[in-house]
Amino acid sequence: MLIPFLIPFLVAIFLAINMGGSGTAPAFSAAYGANVLKKSLIPGLFGLMVFAGAILGGEQTAKTIGKGLLAPEMMTFTVVSVILFSIAISLLIANIMGIPASTSQSTVLAVVAPAIYYHSFNSDKLFYEIIPTWFVMPIAAFVLAFLIGKYIYKPIRKRGYTISKKWNESPMLKALIIIMSMYVAFSIGSNNVANAVGPLASLSINELGVSTQHYPHVLILATLIVAPCFSIGSSLFGHKVAENTGKEIVLFGRLEAVIIAFLSASLLLSASLFKGIPTSLVQLNVGAILGIGVAKLGFKNIFRKTEVNKFFVMWIISPIIAFTLSFLLIYMSDIFKFNV
Repeated sequence: MLIPFLIPFLVAIFLAINMGGSGTAPAFSAAYGANVLKKSLIPGLFGLMVFAGAILGGEQTAKTIGKGLLAPEMMTFTVVSVILFSIAISLLIANIMGIPASTSQSTVLAVVAPAIYYHSFNSDKLFYEIIPTWFVMPIAAFVLAFLIGKYIYKPIRKRGYTISKKWNESPMLKALIIIMSMYVAFSIGSNNVANAVGPLASLSINELGVSTQHYPHVLILATLIVAPCFSIGSSLFGHKVAENTGKEIVLFGRLEAVIIAFLSASLLLSASLFKGIPTSLVQLNVGAILGIGVAKLGFKNIFRKTEVNKFFVMWIISPIIAFTLSFLLIYMSDIFKFNV
């Protein structure tokens, strides 16, 4: 039984590497865009905080992914391998293009595909809890950032109460931006690590005969192995996606970087801790970035930028790839009676 378990486990590691690449952008693009952190330091800090967030705050979201959409007894070696592989491929395509995609949305649709195929789909969870959160959270990030930028930050600057050059270059402000970026990485750990860990934990209960009372311990064990792989993905793919998000949408000031990081991380962490809803931090982050950008440059200028259009297209395509590939592979495994 342990040998078949290695296949979904290795696929989960491959997925974690891709999630690390995609997650680097929302975590550290603000700090990178504000020029306060060298790219060589990002993977280590990112991996450390993702791990902490997964251990301390990831259980609820892991349960949603592992149990909330597809019945746990359906989480076989084949199904879990297909789900994780489909998510990983959709994210790999986005990472190669340098576009930060939504890990959570790809994961949810990859899980929904076999749930629909096997007639075990919990539609209430998806349509009444998860999807509304996907729409509300990025809009909230945009609106809050826009209001702060337009009615607090810009009026202060117009009246001449600008941050002094000495303060703008101070180690204290730089440290604050880095701390905020680490806070974002922590929130990623509380939400996105569950995309790989949740199915693995349900697989352990279903196929390996682990008692359900040990489910939290299984989650922790899976997290200990999967979470560190995020830093590997950050090293491989993180620079390109951080460059696209942090440099090519709008030029940040350092105070804006703090606002962006704080808003996006706080919204995601609340979704993780209170509801266990897998949510796109990428979209929260870009929503906050666009809110600040629109407050500074106006709607027309910011939405004409090419990178913004690419983001929207990839956010649509990536989950569709995950769903289609997952459904196709489940169908093929059922037709040809192939089992891991």
